[in-house]
This record gives sequence, structure tokens and C-alpha cells, in this order.
Amino acid sequence: MYLRSYKIMALAMLLPLLPGCQRDNGNSNQGVSMQSKPAESPFDRGERLWRETRRAKLLSPDGWASLIGLHWLDPGAHYVGSAPDSGIRLSMGPPQLGMLTVHGQQVTFAPQKTAAVTLDGQPLAATATLRTDSDPAGPSVIGFDEGKGQATVIERSGRHALRVRHADAPTRLQFSGLDYWQADPSWVIKARFVPHENGRTMEVANIIGSMDAMANPGIVQFQHAGKIYQLEALDEGEGTLFLVFADRTSGHGSYGAGRFLDAPMPDAQGNVLLDFNQSRNPPCAFTAFATCPLPPPENRLDLAITAGEKAYRKPSHAGGSDAG
Repeated sequence: MYLRSYKIMALAMLLPLLPGCQRDNGNSNQGVSMQSKPAESPFDRGERLWRETRRAKLLSPDGWASLIGLHWLDPGAHYVGSAPDSGIRLSMGPPQLGMLTVHGQQVTFAPQKTAAVTLDGQPLAATATLRTDSDPAGPSVIGFDEGKGQATVIERSGRHALRVRHADAPTRLQFSGLDYWQADPSWVIKARFVPHENGRTMEVANIIGSMDAMANPGIVQFQHAGKIYQLEALDEGEGTLFLVFADRTSGHGSYGAGRFLDAPMPDAQGNVLLDFNQSRNPPCAFTAFATCPLPPPENRLDLAITAGEKAYRKPSHAGGSDAG
């Protein structure tokens, strides 16, 4: 009996060493070989990295998904906080944050003594004059809730508004993801830039019902399936051409109010490369607190651009406007 048990144990120890009996653990050169993953093409890698960057910026603590409020400011003084009696009532944040005062084109903020408030990252204890988003240095940032909350003043069509973000915004924490058409090299199109006269602007409607004069340096012309199309290009001073367009997929797969696309500035010969795979939803697809420009009539294309970002599907339990 002892000898029989010993033989069985010896055989069990020997079996893993036999070539035909070894389990494929992914480290062996024998038996079934591993299937190698196809190498990622430079095009696919570029599109993947763009999408990853897009998502990261959108979901950053100060990204568009973190918006929790847009409060239009009338002249005078306004208490700011989450308390019910606040003139500007925040959906998140301390009950009393401070007092915001609008006098002409000047906006000042005085923090509540009991609230821990920062201005541009530094503790704030006294009244300060705020920069708006039209300032070359960018808007002043009021911080609260240990940096989770941010408030800035924006200017739109001669009016001021307080834009509020919070890292714990439901639209950020319950983000349902981005959906895209499959990246397609045929939607990377060589285009031609036709400049306008220097200093030209275009009145562009926005989702809040007003008009904004935006720099309009020229037209981008491109060809698809043998037909020529063109888009009026805008310039927001960020070193790229900004295209706001609608197409046959708008409301039928892509966001109904149109999409955005950035393109490099033209080269010396007027050549521009349009990668419609990088067409993206405007912020108003994700939040009700953005002020997105709408496609001008000239930029409504009789063409289905089946590339780029599809319409955002909000979480079923979520409630209901970049250049935001």
C-alpha cells in the first residue's frame, strides 16, 4: 500500500514536466503559442490619445462636467451661499460664502468671515476686485470647500454672470461616458484656407439667446465624395481655427445643436488639415450651465459627418450650455 502511494505521488510530480501535459500559463514557448495583439497604427494611436485627453479634460475637477451653476448678475450687492436666503444660491458649498457686488463693469467679492475662501489659490480675508474671463490673464478664481468648489465671473454680451464649479458635481461623478463613430482615416481631410480681410468679425448666436462678435479670419474649404463644402472659421486666440458646425447627423446620432472642431492654423500655402474624427460635443451637451455658440447658418452642412463624438447619453436618473 505504501509503495503504491509512493508511485502515484511520483507520477503526479512527473506529469507537469512532460511536454504534452504542461498547462499554458503564458510563459512557455512550448505548446499553444500566445496570440499576439495586432500592432496599433500611428493613426489609431493618435486618435486614442486624443480621446483619452478629451475625457480627462472634460472630467477634471475644473472641467465642463463639474459645472453646478450659472448666475446672471444684476447691478448691486448679492449674498452668495447655499443658504435658502442667499441672493445667489449655490447648489453646493457653504451656507454663507460672501458678498458679490457689481458696480458698472467692476465686480468685487468680500468673503464671509466664517468661510474658508481663497482667491487664485491664496487665502482671502478682505474685499477684492475680480477679473472676468475677458481679461487676458483669465478670470479670478474664488475657491471654497477646500478647493473642491470654484467660482469665476464671465462676460457675455455686455452682461456678467457667476459661473460655479464643484468637483463633486453630479454631472461629473455620474458621467456616463463618451461614444464615438469608429475612427476613420478617410475623415482626415486636406482643406484650403481662404482668408477674409483683417479684423473681420462674425455675429454668432449662442445657446442663451444672445449674439457674440467673434473673430472670423477666413473660410475653410474641403472636398468630400466629389463635392466642395466650406466652413466659416473662428479664432478664439488659442492658436487654432475654431469650427462650429452642424451636419446631417445633428440630432440623428450627434448632438442636435452641432459640434466643435479645432484645426491647426494654415501653413504658408493656405493648407489646413481637418480631422473630423476629433469633432466633439460642446459643453452644453453635458451641462445646462454653459453658454455655447451655435453653428452659423453658413456652417450647416448638407453632409453626414459620421465621425467624431456622438450625442451624449445622460444617466437615466440625471436631470436636465464651450466656447462656454
